[in-house]
Parts: sequence; C-alpha cells; structure tokens
Amino acid sequence: MSKILILIGVVLVILGVIWTAFPGALSWFGKLPGDVRYESGNTRFYFPVVTMIVVSVVLSILINLFRR
Repeated sequence: MSKILILIGVVLVILGVIWTAFPGALSWFGKLPGDVRYESGNTRFYFPVVTMIVVSVVLSILINLFRR
C-alpha cells in the first residue's frame, strides 16, 4: 500500500512540474472526442467519458507494472 501512495505522490509531482513548466501541455485533457459537453443558456453539463477511460487504463497499467 505504501508503494502505491508513493507512486501517486510522484505522479502528482511530475504532473505539477509539467503543468507549471508547460501550461499548454495538458490542454487536451478533458477535450477528447467522446466527452459529452452540453451548453445552453445558463445550463452547462460536462461528462468526460473518454478522458476517464484513458485515465483508468493508464493508472491500471502503472499499478500493474509497479506491483510486480
């Protein structure tokens, strides 16, 4: 369990450094084809289906790599 928490911390630090150094590097995140976005007047609805699938697959791969 401690290895997973350390891995999550390292990934968050790396993402923070990337986000600070290159603000446009993660601009695609949340805007993938398949993400549902509806705007009408004062109503906004956003459901990032494909983005969450990509995040889930990447995290599953990373966890499986470090678990071995």
